[in-house]
Amino acid sequence: MDAPLWTDTYAPTLEELPQPEVRDRLGRTVGEPMNLVLQGPPGVGKTAAARALAREVHDDVEADLIELNVADFFNRTKKEIRADPRFEQFLTGRSRMAKSDMINRVLKESASYAPVSGEFKTILLDNAESIREDFQQALRRVMEQHHQTTQFVFTTRQPSKLIAPIQSRCFPVPIRAPTTDETISVLESICGAEAVDFDDAGLEFVASAAGGNLRQAVLTAQTTTTQTGELTMQSAYETLGDIGDDETLLSALTDARQGELKTARKTLDTLLSDEGYDGQSLLNELLRVARSRSEFASDDIARLHALAGEADVDLTEGLDDRLHLTHLLAAWAEGRTKLRSIA
Repeated sequence: MDAPLWTDTYAPTLEELPQPEVRDRLGRTVGEPMNLVLQGPPGVGKTAAARALAREVHDDVEADLIELNVADFFNRTKKEIRADPRFEQFLTGRSRMAKSDMINRVLKESASYAPVSGEFKTILLDNAESIREDFQQALRRVMEQHHQTTQFVFTTRQPSKLIAPIQSRCFPVPIRAPTTDETISVLESICGAEAVDFDDAGLEFVASAAGGNLRQAVLTAQTTTTQTGELTMQSAYETLGDIGDDETLLSALTDARQGELKTARKTLDTLLSDEGYDGQSLLNELLRVARSRSEFASDDIARLHALAGEADVDLTEGLDDRLHLTHLLAAWAEGRTKLRSIA
C-alpha cells in the first residue's frame, strides 16, 4: 500500500476519540504535566490517544512530543541505536558505552531539555510492558528529577508489568476496545472524507471482523478500497480472505506437529513482530485455525485447547510471548497434556 495510511491521515483529535470516557478522562489532564498510563488491548487507540492529547496541549508538538517505542531500544543493537538520528546527538563520542548506559543517557537527556512551547514537554513510551525492571528503576529516578517540566505517557497492554513506583506516579487511563457501532462511525467518517462508495453492510462486516481492533478495521477498509474502489459487503469479504494469515498460522501448527520447531518459531516471530499480533491474540488465532482445519483430529484439538489454558496464564504473567507460544507448540507436538513451568 503506497498511499499514506489512513491511520495517520485521519489520526483523531482528542474530541474525535471514539470512546467517550477516554475523551473525558484525558480532557481533564489538559494543561498539566501529569504522568499517564494508557492501558488496553492492541489496536484500540492507545498511541493515537496519546498523540491527540499532545496536539491539544503543545503549541509545537513536533518539538515537545518525544515518541519512543520500547523496541527502538531493546530490539536493536548498539550500532543501530547510535545511528538513529533521534539519539546520535546524545551518544556522539561515547562509543564505549554499554547498551544500558546508552538507553539511560537518551532518556535522561530527553527529559532534561527545556520545552520549546509552554511549560512542559511529553515523552511517550510505547509498549511499556517490555521495559526491563532495572531500566524501570532508572526511569523512575528520571521521572522524579524532571516532574515539573516533563510529562511521561506510557502505553501498555499489560500495566501490571510496570513497577509499583512508576504506577503510583501515573494517572491510569483504561482504553477499552471500541464497540462495533463506534468503529462503524469512524469508518463512515473516513470513507466520506475519501469519497469512497460504501454500504452499511460493508462497514458492519469490517467493524465486526476487527473485533474491537480499530487499527485493523481502518487498515482493512483502506486495503479494500485500494483494491476494489469501494467498501461493500462483497468487496470486504474478498479482501479479508486475501489478507488473512490463516495459511501462515496453519504452517506454524503443521511444522510443530512435524517436529520442525525452529521453522514454527520463526513463523511465530514473523507474526508477532511484523504482523502486529500480541501473544494472546496470536494464541486465539492458532486455536481458531486448528479448529477449522481437517488436518487435525478432534483429540489433537482438544489437547491443544487444554495446553492453551496454561499458556494463556503464562502469556499474562510472562515477558516473552514467543517463548510461551513455542513451548505450547512443542508440548502439543510431543503429545504431552500439561505444560511444564518456565523458569
